Amino acid sequence: MKKLYFITSNKRKVKEATEKLRPLGFSVVQKDLGYPEVQADCLEEVAQQGIEHVRAKFHQAFMLEDAGLFIEALQGFPGVYSKYVFFTIGLPGILRLLDNVKNRKAVFRSVYAYSKPGKKPVIVLGECTGTISTETRGKHGFGYDPIFIPNDEKKTFGEMTTEEKNQFSHRAKALEKLITELKNSH
Repeated sequence: MKKLYFITSNKRKVKEATEKLRPLGFSVVQKDLGYPEVQADCLEEVAQQGIEHVRAKFHQAFMLEDAGLFIEALQGFPGVYSKYVFFTIGLPGILRLLDNVKNRKAVFRSVYAYSKPGKKPVIVLGECTGTISTETRGKHGFGYDPIFIPNDEKKTFGEMTTEEKNQFSHRAKALEKLITELKNSH
């Protein structure tokens, strides 16, 4: 098994990645180094800055992931600030911002970045379109999962098992793209 360090403090992200990468011969090892989430226009910029920060102090192959919820009626808010917004106003705050708003379209975006010493970093994006529910539903997943309903579904991510969620998930789509890149580079 090849070790692949996952720079994150989120054990649930590690679980999702481990399930997908184990069959490819990767042993995913969580490494909570942290990196600054810079103010940027897009997740790819945040990931690129994260790679540069981690590369300066960690000299192994690693990956990191950043995600955001982009709500159409809120001009893409919370977007790249999703983590900060989640920990400040939370789900109740987002639902309050959408009180009496008919357009509840949203997109979850995830970017995975892979870095190997001496190689150009790989950055891939995955998306899942859907809507924001009018209430919090479900105990599975994390973050905004209990208020996000993927298109053509009735359940929120929070009501789905990991396996169900991975059929739609922005993070799963980005991870699939990363897996394709890893297969081509190894």
